[in-house]
Amino acid sequence: MIKKYYLLSPGPTPVPENVLAAAAEPIIHHRTPEFSKIFMDTTEGLKLVFGTKEDVFILTSSGTGAMEAAVVNTLSPGDKVLTINAGKFGERWGNICKAYGVAYKEIVVEWGKDYTKEQLEAALQANPGVKAVFCQISETSTGAIFDIRGFGEVVAKTEAILVVDGISGTGATPCPMDEWNIDIMVSGCQKSFMIPPGLAYIAFSPKAWKLVETAKCPKFYFDARKAKKNLLDKTTPWTPAISLVIQQKKALDIIVGMGLEKLFAHHRILGDATRAGVKALGLELLAERPGNILTAVKTPAGIEGGKIVKTMQTKYMAYIAGAQDPMKGKFFRIAHLGYMGGFDIITALTALEMTLADLGYAFEIGAAVKAAEPILRESWS
Repeated sequence: MIKKYYLLSPGPTPVPENVLAAAAEPIIHHRTPEFSKIFMDTTEGLKLVFGTKEDVFILTSSGTGAMEAAVVNTLSPGDKVLTINAGKFGERWGNICKAYGVAYKEIVVEWGKDYTKEQLEAALQANPGVKAVFCQISETSTGAIFDIRGFGEVVAKTEAILVVDGISGTGATPCPMDEWNIDIMVSGCQKSFMIPPGLAYIAFSPKAWKLVETAKCPKFYFDARKAKKNLLDKTTPWTPAISLVIQQKKALDIIVGMGLEKLFAHHRILGDATRAGVKALGLELLAERPGNILTAVKTPAGIEGGKIVKTMQTKYMAYIAGAQDPMKGKFFRIAHLGYMGGFDIITALTALEMTLADLGYAFEIGAAVKAAEPILRESWS
């Protein structure tokens, strides 16, 4: 039997065919008017998705590079910050701060639980002198999203800056940087931006730029001042990933042509359908406040979680993601992010049903698809 590969993970995500094909085009030199035009068009598209009038810088790195750039460009060793650790990627903010001698106070949130703006306000009052608050739009390890608008309202009343990891959330759920008082937004190309991994994006508010002028953390490759200076010449400080930038321009053409409101609605429909499908199987969601980026589903009693992921991948070629340490085996993650459509959700739910049947879980065959289909029909209405 021919088996087809289905990418249903929260990153990397599927890439449109014409965007994939762009990587096969002849390479061009990056210090030319031809590339500068593509590069600047790409940065303008990124500004639209970020919801900002500020410069968005393109880094040749994974999203973690942009996270590191956010820390080293605004802070000095010994500075006090708050990091909201609600999962594996919130934990990463603390690890980066630790590497640079930043005095971080880690707010540990149980995986899948919410954290409110009132709780953040109390934490800031209890920790005077904080220079930055680090958080996620979407915690990719749990599928939870957070009240970034509320966080922005709270942090804007202080001297601190709000630094938001939008690596999986930007472009999939509303989070306008300027309107919501976000001081630094970072993202990555391999999720809702619909290209292969290798680029990261970062933007700074005027409030954040004031910290850039005094930051003493060591930096070279990720120096935002160099990026800002070179952007004036429509280029980058270092050799960029030329083909990826060209691919991003093509993917942004799709995003801009669709419009952000329709793009957010698309992700909502896919998220609603996925949640309805898994609930119809008697399964529980992990996140108290689930987002439209991915759905984390608790493993049913009596089944080892790793077997669900392994069976879907090896037998049905449906590549979802498992839970990360220290929660391995306790839940699994189905993405509905980027270049995915309604039939990708049908595929994911069908593969999940077949897997659960193989593993002896009792449910009504077809229940997930039956629950999802009425919602997905909205995509074609």
